[in-house]
Amino acid sequence: MTTQQQLVEALSSTGALPPAWQDTVAFVDRALFVPEVFEGHDFAADPEGWRRAVYTDAPVVTQVNDGKPMSDGEFRLSTSSSSMPSIMLEMLDLLDVHEGQRVLEIGTGTGYHAAWLSHRLGANNVTTVEVDEAVLSTAVENLKRAGFHPTTILGNGREGHPRGAPYDRVICTCTMRDVPQAWLEQCPGGRIVTPWGSSFFNGSYATLDVLDGRAQGTFSGYPDFMWDRTHRAGAGRIADMYHEEKGETSTTDIPPQNVIQAAPAFFTGLRVTDACYRWCDADDGSGEATLWFFADDRKSWATVEYVPDAEAYEVEQYGPRALWDEVREAFLCWHDMGKPERSRFGVTVDRDGQRVWLDDPRNVIGKR
Repeated sequence: MTTQQQLVEALSSTGALPPAWQDTVAFVDRALFVPEVFEGHDFAADPEGWRRAVYTDAPVVTQVNDGKPMSDGEFRLSTSSSSMPSIMLEMLDLLDVHEGQRVLEIGTGTGYHAAWLSHRLGANNVTTVEVDEAVLSTAVENLKRAGFHPTTILGNGREGHPRGAPYDRVICTCTMRDVPQAWLEQCPGGRIVTPWGSSFFNGSYATLDVLDGRAQGTFSGYPDFMWDRTHRAGAGRIADMYHEEKGETSTTDIPPQNVIQAAPAFFTGLRVTDACYRWCDADDGSGEATLWFFADDRKSWATVEYVPDAEAYEVEQYGPRALWDEVREAFLCWHDMGKPERSRFGVTVDRDGQRVWLDDPRNVIGKR
């Protein structure tokens, strides 16, 4: 029978389990934080299949569409989950917690992450904030079954929980477009770790140290978390966003796959913050593909048609924005700057807002 110990062994074998968290992961049973029925699995019908899914290093989606009723064929947006354990551990390693420190968690989810923090630091040192009342209620019951009683707050995580401040650490389990000033105020002299990004590229952790009202840090990792519900990106199927409108056509000599590699996509995401992309391979074995771009407001779209060995690629753009032109301009700017890797960028947050810089905090290349 699949057990928590097998999850521990799997995480250890891949080097994903830091020694400081080994006892915690072994002690807290993930099964206590996963519902008996979730997408594709039912404990009553297939208990061993359910256990295999729970004790695997993979995310478990526990809510879609904010828990609202869905019609047949409606797009299913994942809105709460038990995150991939190795990703949780990667964040906790960045957080660098120590005995006696107080932690504010943004996004309670199932409560599994709060349970880890409670086991390591003591539940009296853990405060967790969740915006969804139903999700929080379930998490509280999960935590009770596991024997943990951290402070649980229903509210907007962007506001933190000032009554419990100050904290030594803030960890966020949803993707943020910016780091709220409230977190800096509630974590003076501490550290903040959060998934960070834009609609175009959201695959970064921001790790910031706070001092004298200012937070400064770097980007790393490739997380894929659900969005802060107050600042979500656009989402949906291509068929929901494209209705066979006819756009303006042109060509480009830039291979479309080049603009969505991690380094240029990160840079483009600093400038094109409210549009996303989809790469769709042709299903005929030709090696051809279409790169789609969609504005979050669904009013504009663009395509670039990839054909192997072509010297130019067909472009079509529709709507008030020329999305490919915006992406192309950002890509060429990144190229002209010497194609800097993401590791050379940093971020500063203070009362004047959020500024992304290259190599030196004085060399600001983007503000929000």
